[in-house]
Amino acid sequence: MNIDWIERGLRKPGKTQSGLARALGRNPSTVTALLKGQRRLQLHEIAMVAEYLEVTPPSDLGSNGSATTATVPVVGYVGAGGEAHFAGGQGPFDEISAPYGSTKATVAVRIKGDSLGYAFDGWYAVYDDRHNPPADSDIGKMCVCGLDDERVLIKTLRPGQLRDRWTLYSNTAPPIYDQIVLWAAPVKALVPP
Repeated sequence: MNIDWIERGLRKPGKTQSGLARALGRNPSTVTALLKGQRRLQLHEIAMVAEYLEVTPPSDLGSNGSATTATVPVVGYVGAGGEAHFAGGQGPFDEISAPYGSTKATVAVRIKGDSLGYAFDGWYAVYDDRHNPPADSDIGKMCVCGLDDERVLIKTLRPGQLRDRWTLYSNTAPPIYDQIVLWAAPVKALVPP
């Protein structure tokens, strides 16, 4: 983890570990763990640390405070209801703050539809942009799925009744049975707009 910028800031007159802990609303042991590499800096804490230390953080800080990316690209839309929206080749349209655990492969899609629940329409699903065929480890997980008819949906995967087929579940819509799923990427986070 890149904490050099924090250590430099703490060497400034009047800047202390206990003061930084107060600025973060945390126990001083949290800052000690951060400086020892035992704790990762959360994305929302980067601005708080920078303000207290009166420094500009490196522009490439990621969700864990290390040098990666502070944003992830929004590459398109994904269907959460019966109507599907193709995500490939549409974007990037925008960027959102990188949630914890993001890597350079992490992307986001905007959810359209209410089968995950009305409240999630317009949210972002964040996943690593790897188009691997579904595996047993994906069973029961919410995934962004690419189907053989070019639909891209966000669904929970279960084995289908037919061999090499998958049944796709959501919270409020009926299951979509025995689909050919070309690729599935587990959702790492759901992020509000």
